[in-house]
Amino acid sequence: MRVLQLVTTESAFFQKQVEALERQGVSCTTVSLEKRGSDGRSVRAYGDLYRRLLSEVSGEFDLVHANYGLVGPLAVAQPCRPLVLTLWGSEIMGEAGWLDAVSAWTARRSDAVVAPSASVSRQLDCEHHVVPFGVDTDLFRPIPRADARERLGWDQDADIALFPYDPARSIKNYPLAESVVDRAEGDVTLKTVFDVPYERIPLYMNASDALLVTSRRESGPMVVKEATACDVPVVSTDVGFVADVLEGVEGSSVCSSHGQLVEGLEAALAADGRADGRDRFDAMGLDRMGERLVDVYHEALGRRGEAAPIEGVADVRA
Repeated sequence: MRVLQLVTTESAFFQKQVEALERQGVSCTTVSLEKRGSDGRSVRAYGDLYRRLLSEVSGEFDLVHANYGLVGPLAVAQPCRPLVLTLWGSEIMGEAGWLDAVSAWTARRSDAVVAPSASVSRQLDCEHHVVPFGVDTDLFRPIPRADARERLGWDQDADIALFPYDPARSIKNYPLAESVVDRAEGDVTLKTVFDVPYERIPLYMNASDALLVTSRRESGPMVVKEATACDVPVVSTDVGFVADVLEGVEGSSVCSSHGQLVEGLEAALAADGRADGRDRFDAMGLDRMGERLVDVYHEALGRRGEAAPIEGVADVRA
């Protein structure tokens, strides 16, 4: 099977998705936005993206897989191939009303739709599949904390909370993270990690006593799955799929208030141990995700060929 992947940005988790598909025998070609200075998201940039899509799709592809709702209309407008649409979440969860409308419009006109979580699924009014984003459990794995801190040059005796974003991103709410750390008992150090190679992120997670997520809104976030795969406690606001991932995970907390965030962080520090979430990742691995997406591809090809409607919501989590 040959699939043309359409995406705005070739992020790390998207690249892992492509690798997982190729291990399933799918040949993928990716077309993404070309960033040129400050116009990387301009109308002109999307026009260029559409021209490159049309040039590529005339080749021997079986279908187009649009990743993220904003590129969906471009994929709908190509006349040649069946369309699979994956909604990442933020584009359908109220971040921008016009983008929600565009994403929903595209979903209703796609041959198959993929939601990565139950929270995204609840926003859709059309048939779709729930296929969670997979985690590279070979990369994101437990590493002894002392070893990770030695490699990073961090104080072995410090209590460290890790904020996994650029503090300048207002939606991630770094001031709340600072306030939580300031109110927590003891001398807690708040560290940030961003703009480092993706392969080094597990080192920072394993060197920390807890991952602290204080976002106002998220479609994921993938960092919660990745930290959980490392058996690192997570203390997070109740956003995206956090509650689904952390349900029943010892040492982690899903919080709805400032006070709960403080209590959750204090509990994670007091336990001074690992969480126990890694065992659940057999169902969230990259290869399982790849298998499920191939099933969705076959359904899309069959639907375009047979034009037969399918009732209800297809859940391929099992």
